Amino acid sequence: MACDVCGRTLLRGERAEVYIAGGDRRSVCELCTSRALHEGWVREGTVSAFDDSSTGTERRRSLLSRWRGRRESTNGETIEPELEEPVEVEPYPEPRPRRVREPAPQPVREPRHVRAVPTSTEQKVVSAIELFNGSEHCKTVAGVARSLGAPTVSVHPSGERASLVLVVVSWELCWYRYEVDLSDDQPSVRVQGQGYELDELPPDEREANAVADDHGRLTA
Repeated sequence: MACDVCGRTLLRGERAEVYIAGGDRRSVCELCTSRALHEGWVREGTVSAFDDSSTGTERRRSLLSRWRGRRESTNGETIEPELEEPVEVEPYPEPRPRRVREPAPQPVREPRHVRAVPTSTEQKVVSAIELFNGSEHCKTVAGVARSLGAPTVSVHPSGERASLVLVVVSWELCWYRYEVDLSDDQPSVRVQGQGYELDELPPDEREANAVADDHGRLTA
């Protein structure tokens, strides 16, 4: 619906008043009621909409028709009527801006550090010994060595996976096999097996290529 005075389309929830002008029903917004009355429009329901008296007709004439009308003077000259002072209309309040909900902050993921697996046998042996010396298994080797003497230490890559290195520490009465995984984000050293007879070990795992000191740390 549009206002017949200012031509503005009414907003949602805004109500228009009905006025009578020249026998026609006109819609007037709340901001233009004073202008409608100033133009001579009559609010519907206040007086009869079909008043035929000259006074009622003159009151219902619009401001636009009176402004366009011309009156002639006694000497025949045409004189433009003076414009009536415009009626100030208060501006319609601007709608309040909608609050935009900011997205919830996403948790910052820590970058994943991938450990590069050495390619050569020597590099794998050195890396495995370094990881073994930083583990708690050095205490086990040192404790057994105090009773059985220096062990035989064999360090060689596994044939099953390129990232695995096997560390075998053996004595005449027992042996331990440790598995070192070089591909883990946090490389680990774990016990893969143990026994009490050297015959349980294959020949390559009984060939020493490293030594252990009194603290159980290995050296190639």
